[in-house]
Amino acid sequence: MKPITGITRGGTPYTPEFVTDLNQARCIGCGRCYKVCPREVFELIERSEDDEAYDEDEDNTMVMSLANPLDCIGCGACGRVCPKQCHTHQEMPA
Repeated sequence: MKPITGITRGGTPYTPEFVTDLNQARCIGCGRCYKVCPREVFELIERSEDDEAYDEDEDNTMVMSLANPLDCIGCGACGRVCPKQCHTHQEMPA
């Protein structure tokens, strides 16, 4: 399979990088990635009580998860807005 490439409006070629993982231990549940994603790839869920970052007295009882990672279009917006750099992106393998 040939790698996916695209061309910007200005004619510059680029290779999209798709979200493959989300580090929930680092996630603060701010929802920024959810808000910028045009494809509903993310979902805000309750943090597991087994999670070391869980503290029911804190505001961080929610965490982001990958709900539909195969719907990712590789725009990278989620990684650019994340204050904790929780997302891992990769090019589509050849």
